[in-house]
Amino acid sequence: MAANEEVEEHVHHAQNPYDRIVAGTMAIIAALLAVVSVLGQHFNTETLLNQQLASDQWAYYQAKDIRRYVAQVTEDDLIQLRAPPAALQKYALDANKYKSQSAAIQDKARDYLKERDKAGAQAGRFHFGEVFLEVAIVLSSLAILAKRKGFFAAGVASALIGVVISITAYWA
Repeated sequence: MAANEEVEEHVHHAQNPYDRIVAGTMAIIAALLAVVSVLGQHFNTETLLNQQLASDQWAYYQAKDIRRYVAQVTEDDLIQLRAPPAALQKYALDANKYKSQSAAIQDKARDYLKERDKAGAQAGRFHFGEVFLEVAIVLSSLAILAKRKGFFAAGVASALIGVVISITAYWA
């Protein structure tokens, strides 16, 4: 049974004030769980997107490096063939151009990797917070079933821990 269905069932069956308070709290926890879950998925997507962008940049870097190498080999061949200086200079300039472009491409790829790592850390925190919110719903359900305030207190504490962990994702 999904968390929302379970909460709705408890709210519907809650007769006494204690059950209503616990069921209402569970509804709030379920809403927080939904928000944290969506944020966790968002940052997972950001992680994957930044990984793909970094991979694209590294492939672009390799292409430029291959062009640089081909220009250097062509220059070496032209030296052996005693080609005119203008031809040699063209390939030397090409090799230098590709080498300077490669450095910028590498920097951009490294930036994407940093963003990937940051989004991954944020996603991890949201997922960790999500676990505590799920446990809070379970403990609150047990509080209604067992009529034990200790389960409810533990559920509220678990929910607070989950929310705090999720909030700290923005500083990860």
